[in-house]
Amino acid sequence: MSKYHEFLTYLVPVATEQGATGSQGLQRLLLLRSFVAVVGILGLLAFQSIFGIVVSYTLITSLSIAILVSVALGYWRLKKSTFVSDTELFCHLLIDVVILISLLLNTGGASNPLISYLLVLLAVTAALLPRMFVNSFALIGILIYTSFLLLDLQSDHGMEAGPQNQEMIFQLHLVGMWVIFLVSSILIAVFITQMANAIKVREANLAEARENEIRNEQLVAIGTLAAGTAHALGTPLSTMAVLLTELDKLDAEELKNSEIKEDISVLRQQITRCKHSLTQLTRYYNKDNPDQPQNLSLQEFVNDIKDYILNIHPGASVKFKINCKDDLEVISNQNVRHAVINIIENSVKAAKNSVYVGFNINNSSPSQLEIAIKDDGPGIPSNVMESMGEPFISSRKESMGLGIFLANAAVQRLGGTIEMINIKSGGAQAMINLPLPENQHGIADD
Repeated sequence: MSKYHEFLTYLVPVATEQGATGSQGLQRLLLLRSFVAVVGILGLLAFQSIFGIVVSYTLITSLSIAILVSVALGYWRLKKSTFVSDTELFCHLLIDVVILISLLLNTGGASNPLISYLLVLLAVTAALLPRMFVNSFALIGILIYTSFLLLDLQSDHGMEAGPQNQEMIFQLHLVGMWVIFLVSSILIAVFITQMANAIKVREANLAEARENEIRNEQLVAIGTLAAGTAHALGTPLSTMAVLLTELDKLDAEELKNSEIKEDISVLRQQITRCKHSLTQLTRYYNKDNPDQPQNLSLQEFVNDIKDYILNIHPGASVKFKINCKDDLEVISNQNVRHAVINIIENSVKAAKNSVYVGFNINNSSPSQLEIAIKDDGPGIPSNVMESMGEPFISSRKESMGLGIFLANAAVQRLGGTIEMINIKSGGAQAMINLPLPENQHGIADD
């Protein structure tokens, strides 16, 4: 961002609520008034000391008191209420004009270079107020300058008598200054106003775009969570459908069989699993942003996943091992939790005997947590491996093929990665890398 843009952004406040622009504008106007007053008074005293110009101390004292009172009243007004209308802000600008007129009446009028300060006030008006006020201030400034010019042209300016051409040259100089002021006023009233309006519109559009982006991220997060929940429900619903089909074929006596009771127990287990998934979806849907990353202790993160897996797959042999400090913090959210659980469940279904889930600090990138999920199954078919991570790709007929796709999307949104490989000795391995909080970077197991 350029220094010029930073200045305009400071000078042209953008209201986030009604009256905020006027309040900020008045604060900056009071600061400008204080700064110019201090510099102006010091300048007058310096000119008196260096060039011997006589300056009325009564004038300096009176103006100083007037400025001090106006600034104090302005800050008292802001403390009383933060709402400042455009009309009120315009009146505060006119106070600066009155103070400037009082100074010019006693220090040379149009021949005083300080008369150009009207342009500064006009620029401030153009930056803060609508065009109607800008045009009014430009007209007031031109009338003030014209009045001082006519007064100077009708007087002898306090100059010693001299050749007529010298007096004409000085008069032309005054007229030239007036013309420059007139042109400058018109340019500021037209172009600075347009520039200020353009900045205000752009900042408003940027604010709206940021709000839309946040809203879209929330919708995507909810959609990802809903898709993950739908995928999580797919397996238990399929299991229940098969069991119910088998149960429909049995008579009352056969339903008393112990194996049938075991099937009914599995059916209840799958129903519990579905309820759990729907409860999670409802809970995180009601949050402002279900995809919002959170810092969790590694132990809490692992226990949450471990409890879910062991409850849903009580007969599976799944070993969880933390190979780093268990008080380490990780960045996670509900979608990432679903992603890790989904990949572990895929390994459980593919494994012949057991599944290993290890948690380590990534050796090549100490700012990431590495989750290694290994199984001793047949491995991933080559045709599936080539399209891994794409939707509707699966090696199982009963699967929709969305699990890895959704897991990859959730982990990538958090700044992590997923890599799937086949192990030479047999089975497959998934490597999930999740970012660590900045204050955890480089922490390894002692």
